[in-house]
Order: sequence, then C-alpha cells, then structure tokens
Amino acid sequence: MDNKTRHHPFHPIIYVRGFAATQSEIEDTVADPYMGFNVGSTKARVAWTGDVKRFYFESPLVRLMADHGYQDVFVEGNDLLQAEQTQEPVPYRCVVIHRYYDEASKDFGSGDGTPPIEHFARGLSDLILRLRDRVCATPQNGVAPSDFRVYLVAHSMGGLICRAFLQNAELGAPEARRAVDKVYTYATPHNGIDMRIVRNVPGWLAFGDVNNFNRERMAQYFGLSRSDDVSIVQNFPPERIFNLVGTNARDYKVGGGISAWAAGDASDGLVRIENATTHGAGPDGSDISSPRAFVHRSHSGYYGIVNSEEGYQNLTRFLFGSFRVDGILDVDDISLPAELQNAFKEGKRIRASYQFEIAVSIRGCQWQMTRREVREHSAMFRTYDQLLPAAADGRRKPDRTQSPHLFSVFLDASKSVKASKSVSFAFDLKVLVPDYEVDGIAFLKRHYEGGFILRQLVLVEAIPDKNAEGGWRIKYGYQETNPGRPGIAAETRALAARGEGGQPGLAFDIPLAQKVSPGLSGALRIEARPWS
Repeated sequence: MDNKTRHHPFHPIIYVRGFAATQSEIEDTVADPYMGFNVGSTKARVAWTGDVKRFYFESPLVRLMADHGYQDVFVEGNDLLQAEQTQEPVPYRCVVIHRYYDEASKDFGSGDGTPPIEHFARGLSDLILRLRDRVCATPQNGVAPSDFRVYLVAHSMGGLICRAFLQNAELGAPEARRAVDKVYTYATPHNGIDMRIVRNVPGWLAFGDVNNFNRERMAQYFGLSRSDDVSIVQNFPPERIFNLVGTNARDYKVGGGISAWAAGDASDGLVRIENATTHGAGPDGSDISSPRAFVHRSHSGYYGIVNSEEGYQNLTRFLFGSFRVDGILDVDDISLPAELQNAFKEGKRIRASYQFEIAVSIRGCQWQMTRREVREHSAMFRTYDQLLPAAADGRRKPDRTQSPHLFSVFLDASKSVKASKSVSFAFDLKVLVPDYEVDGIAFLKRHYEGGFILRQLVLVEAIPDKNAEGGWRIKYGYQETNPGRPGIAAETRALAARGEGGQPGLAFDIPLAQKVSPGLSGALRIEARPWS
C-alpha cells in the first residue's frame, strides 16, 4: 500500500467506539465528546492472584497528543468536520471520533431506534471522505486527495463496523476504502459472541441490537457467502489489521458479572479469545493470521483493554513502528518419559497434549507486549498428533502448519534507549509438563502441576548496520547465561518480500536440543521484516 507522504507514519486517526445496548447507554455515550477514547486508568493488575498496584495511564487520546503531537478537531464548541462554514484548518495529525450513535440519541437524533450496522459503515465512509476533503483543503498540510491516508482504531463492535465498511463493496465509496492504511481493533468479536447455554447469540434476539453479533447476521453485513467463520477478512490485507485480545474475564462487571460467567474464563468477560482475531488470504493466496497480542485486560471497566498501557503500546508500535518480528516454534521431535516409551513399544495407545506459554517485553519498559498463560486461559495448545502426525507407514514428521506462532511484535527504533538506535526485546517461552494418557487412563506418576519441560528466556537485539544483510545486525542470547546482554551473532538468511510494495526481511533460527526425557528438539524461528 503506497503511504509514503511526508507525514508518514503519522496519519489521521478515526476512533470507532463499541456497543451501547440501552437508550441510557446511548445517551451517556453521546454526552462524551471522545466517546471513551479519553478514559484512563489508575489501576493495573500485576499478578494472577488479584494484587493491584497504582499505575497512571492517562488515556490513548491524551498519550497520542502528548507523545506524538495529535490534536482533536473541536474548536470553540464546534466539530470542524460537522461545521458547514469555518475557516479553521484541520491538522493532518488529528484524532476524529465516528459519532455514529448521535442519530439514535433523543437529544441529537430521533431516538426512535438504532440504525443497523450497514448504516454506521456507510457513515464511516462519508466521514473518511469529509476528513480527506478538509485535510487536503488546508494548505499547510500539503496533501493531495490521492495521497491522503487514515488509520481506523476501534473497540468491540466498532471493529465490526470498520470491517463491514472495508469488506462489503455496497457499504461506502471505493476511494474511502483506498484511503485506509491500517486497522487496529481492541476486543472485537470478529467471529461473533458465544455464551454458555445459547452458544452463538441467536439471530432472533433483537434487544439492543444484540443480534449484530450473530454469525448469520454478521455474514450479511460483511458480504460473506458463509456464516460458519466470519472472522475472514476480504478486500483488505489481513496483515494490516491488528487484533488486541483481552484475557481477563474476572474483572468485567457488566450485568453484575453475569456476562463474564456466560462468556467463560477464556474471554475478556464478553468476547471469547477464540473469537477475537481475524485471518484471510495473503499475497500468495495462502491463509494468514492477522497480527495479534494478548493482554490480561477485561472488555471494559477499571481494568479495561482500551484504557491500558499495553493497549496503547501495541497501538502506537503497530501504527508508527518500523520493524515487525514474528516468533514461531518449530518442533522436530518430542521424547516421552521412559515408562511411556516402553508402553508405546508394547502397543499401548499413548496420547499427549502440550501447552505453550509466552510473554514478550521491550527493553527498558515495565509492561509486556503480549502474554499467554495457562492461568489466564490463553496458552496455546497442541496435541502430539498435531505436531508430529503419523504417516501411513507409522513414521512421524513435523507438520509445520501446526507450529505454534508465539508472537508478532512491532518495534519502533525512534523509542530506542541506545545511542546506536538498536531495538531489543525478550521473550519468555515455557512448554508445560504435558498431560499423558495410556489407553485412555491419565498417567500422573511423574506429573507436577505447573512444571515445564522447557523454559527459555531469550533476548534479541537488532542493531542498524548498513554493511549487514538487510541493514540490520542481529544478536541473541539467554538471560540465564548473560543477563541483559544478547551476545550471540545470529546467522541470518534473507526473507522474500511479502506482497506488493513489501520489502525483503531476515530470518534466523535459535536451536533447541534437550537431551533429557521428556524433552523437545527443534528451533525457535525468528522472522523480521521492515514495517511501514
């Protein structure tokens, strides 16, 4: 996507808020100029035990203004995009709110009912074009309409509105869709909302337009032919959509906790983890997942996902960062305990399942970019048969399509704490003690709950070097052997450019070879690409 204006990467941001079920909630929503994007927090969960510490997060809006020079579009009580006659300039680096609930308000609209999502999607298209026209009419911006780009940032149902606009050709103007550079979603139910007992929200449940989260209804406004999986992205690059996924159901207090109970532990209190991500066809036609991060925040509230430092850091690095790094665990073999290996030779049926935990942090920062843990119901899960399926002759070879994708991290060299402008992060990988079965009976003789068969805290640093392949020299190391100082030179190989306009990247492997049983052998595959 061509986005190389003199302002790049700081394009206008449109915030699209989430769902309001009742008329009272709608009125509260429209009474706030920023519709929640200005809400901060002073509380942060620091442990799964529920311990709380004071941490001041001012809000995404305030931080964008303070850190990156963004401005709102409200002047002397007027919204510059709504005012018909005003000479006030609209800055390019601005934050705009899609106030789609105004029409449903008794004060600002008819109050006769909430329009459908299709209407909100068309309204988003109109807002983008109106913003483009005002921005390009401001001479000091120096932007032609063909060069105008915009970011969409959305919470919950707001992400569905963005996708409806982008995916359904009937909902808006092509030139508005072409202007969208990236999309960032907080806690969006991309594959609908599921609850205990009723499963997917039924289509007949019209109260508060809750049926917007029914998959058949979603397929309609997304323009999809199938409703079994509506997390598929079409007509927009899935790699340019970021999914921030909440894993804290416990602190979502809506409905006195009934919503959190109904959504289940593996959720943010409303949206299940399995429903909060997107995927679609990549440049070569193969299915790829959108980049995502997992944070221990709830859908909203004191510990909400929008009003979180983790959310803001992922947001700004995805929008403004210059480097994308992905980590994949390629498993070549997993050995069994001696007792189970003997039982297998005797012809008994052995089953094993594995859970993978990961946490990624940035050098010099006190928060984590992403975290997936068993205790937070977000760890990755694979069976032995998935990782190493048996062929017809009984031999087992690794299935790389099942390799756990550990993380996608976006790095920003402008935030480097080193004079060299190097970027560095660490990831803590655990492969937990597996659950074994022998002929359908649990094998617990060597089981210690919470133990692991592999744990590695790996440090990675990329240093700008015009003489190195790809312009970066990469080092890695292990915290246990050289704390805080990655010192092993990575043997990198070139990665082909991905998609039209993409740039080639680098990859390297960190070998894993345990000589104990049970143990794992394979490699941590790290892929790094320029990001724009």
